[in-house]
Amino acid sequence: MTAMSRQEAKFRIGEVVRHRLYPFRGVIFDVDPEFSSSQEWWLSIPEDVRPRKDQPFYHLLAENEATTYVAYVSEQNLLSDASGPVNHPQVPELFGDFREGYYAVPERRLN
Repeated sequence: MTAMSRQEAKFRIGEVVRHRLYPFRGVIFDVDPEFSSSQEWWLSIPEDVRPRKDQPFYHLLAENEATTYVAYVSEQNLLSDASGPVNHPQVPELFGDFREGYYAVPERRLN
């Protein structure tokens, strides 16, 4: 494990973010301190845009113009997004009110 793998997460649960390269956005519902998906998944990303593993990765309730889905995204590929709420059908199941780029996280969701 490198020193970078111990870094603090830049984004938090309930925050709305967008992908730096691809046209989708979402709300964070979980954070991994470093990559924890499969090697197969990681290798499926084109090498020229493949993220480092030694950084936080975020689980998003994501949306694009066509659909909603769950995404797994590296910190280096996320930017804050203050353009409004996310229209994913699972948002009401996990979060409360939306204010200023963040969803309220109910106490039952906190560890």
